[in-house]
Order: sequence, then C-alpha cells, then structure tokens
Amino acid sequence: MRPQLRIYYGPQEETPRCGSVLQESKPMVTVTLGEILPLLADAVQSDRTWLRDFADDEVSISMDLYEVLLAYQYYRRPVA
Repeated sequence: MRPQLRIYYGPQEETPRCGSVLQESKPMVTVTLGEILPLLADAVQSDRTWLRDFADDEVSISMDLYEVLLAYQYYRRPVA
C-alpha cells in the first residue's frame, strides 16, 4: 500500500460572524510624544533610512493635537 501525502494548511479558522472582521493583532506600546519626538526629529534630520520602513504605519493622536497640527500646516505655508 502506497502512503498518501496530504498538504497541511494549518489550523482551521472559524468563519467570522456577520459584521465582524478578523484583524491581525500587532503588539502595541503607549508612549508620550515627549519620549519619541526628540528621537524622531534626530532621525529625520540625520536622514535615517529606517524611517522609510515605517512611512505607511498609522499612528493615533488626540483630536486636539491633530487640530493644532492642521493649523500649523496651514500657517506655515510660504506666501507666494
């Protein structure tokens, strides 16, 4: 009798219920802006290539910081 080989596709995942979405879970860390801002500023100024690896990553910020950044973006535009 010949042995029969089967392809293993990993464990069977449950089918998501209507309206639910399966998301890939990534480890998250909460830090203050004051902790990372000097490091990021130095990395940008030094043109570190590893920054490009994270260019498409999303970050969560508070609504008030977002509004301040929008205002800053608007007012720092050079006058033509």
